Amino acid sequence: MANKLVIGNWKMNGSRQSNTEFLSKFLAPLDQLENVDVAVCPPAIYLEQLAGLVVQSPIHLGAQNLSESEQGAFTGEISGSMLRDFGCHYVLVGHSERRSLNGETNALVAAKFKAALNAGLTPVLCVGETLDQRHDGETLNVVNDQLQAVLDAVGVQELGKGVIAYEPVWAIGTGETATPQQAQEVHQHIRRYIAEISPEVARTTRILYGGSVKGDNAAELFSQPDIDGGLVGGASLDAHSFLSICRAGQSRQL
Repeated sequence: MANKLVIGNWKMNGSRQSNTEFLSKFLAPLDQLENVDVAVCPPAIYLEQLAGLVVQSPIHLGAQNLSESEQGAFTGEISGSMLRDFGCHYVLVGHSERRSLNGETNALVAAKFKAALNAGLTPVLCVGETLDQRHDGETLNVVNDQLQAVLDAVGVQELGKGVIAYEPVWAIGTGETATPQQAQEVHQHIRRYIAEISPEVARTTRILYGGSVKGDNAAELFSQPDIDGGLVGGASLDAHSFLSICRAGQSRQL
């Protein structure tokens, strides 16, 4: 069975010094963990530094974004092949902050998912609803639309080569967290939605929860039957906090 997966999204945080200090505290105890996969997604400018620091460690390197294009006159963009060149394994696509702050549409996110696969990366597809959408009872419809755009672009087998992260937008960086039961309800729905096309892909696809995951709630979240790990924001910037979340992930294999 697959391990739990815990990914730290550092967002626009870090420095060469703080990155080194974080890993000096994190790497040694991480070696003692079993049955959990760990990745960190630093700002792109620090990928080369971290690639050197995590070599021969169990940490996978990830990026926070990529271009839907492979190359060309796209000033400021970074392609999937460039990320692979720096040792990336994962890349986030469709994070709620990219959708809300940068206007990324479902179609654009699907194109980025496809570009990541073409570059040999594992895309982490972020889906989730806003507070207004939840209050309006639109949570599952919003998630369906976000999933369907990728299914239409690449098909279910290719979707299964990625990871899905359910992140209720109202619980990101707010201190609010969906209850384990609320999170499980959406995770179960996602798995059933995929199972309507391919039960096998639904069974093997890892679905993470993202939304103020912390050391004191990770174990209960990860104990839910359809929650396969976490996409961690602020808590991943502190070595002790992130390690406690990773420890929660090793308690049960999928």
